[in-house]
Amino acid sequence: MFRGKKYQESAKQIDKALLYDPKDGLDLICKTASAKFDETVELHVKLGVDSRHADQQVRGAIVLPHGTGKTARVLVFAKGDKADAAREAGADYVGDMDLVEKIQKENWFDFDVVVASPDMMGVVGRLGKVLGPKGLMPSPKAGTVTPDVAKAVKEVKAGKVEYRLDKTNIIHCPIGKVSFGGEKLFENYAALVGAIIKAKPAAAKGQYIKSCVAASTMGPGVKLNANKQL
Repeated sequence: MFRGKKYQESAKQIDKALLYDPKDGLDLICKTASAKFDETVELHVKLGVDSRHADQQVRGAIVLPHGTGKTARVLVFAKGDKADAAREAGADYVGDMDLVEKIQKENWFDFDVVVASPDMMGVVGRLGKVLGPKGLMPSPKAGTVTPDVAKAVKEVKAGKVEYRLDKTNIIHCPIGKVSFGGEKLFENYAALVGAIIKAKPAAAKGQYIKSCVAASTMGPGVKLNANKQL
């Protein structure tokens, strides 16, 4: 795979064989980020579980101490007072069947998070085939199916992120922007890793965190010793 000159320069400063102390590793990512835009730093955590088994699923949500550096666009399925409360809380789009039809007919996806009140899940269920593969389907575990839609909207706007296993048992999650600096990134990292550890399934055996790699949008990955401060 061809990599640009800047990437190669950054890669020279990172020891691929070394397991970095998380603080040092995140500092290094900030120092070696070379793109002209403010890159997102993402964490990739491989877990020693089997996501094919229902009792080994790892999924949840957490409000990062410093947010993600990006304001998420929130769509809310709600009616009446709940719809009004969602609008007041700062939801970008609020509706019910009208939004279902817009998504189905126009293939419209100008949003990052979907929140729904429980009474709307019958309607939202019709979108399962399109929202599911994009990871946008609301769920009680992630706090996005809730009677208190206004609170859910506020949390998302404050920097709430959802973490869940993919088919290869890896969690991919943003922990902020390069401009945050190492200290804030570390605090977000510690909050996320702490939440993942708390979510450890009882059925998980052996080493839980197999590997942990952080990388900026355009930069090389840095291996972090996630078991260090835990």
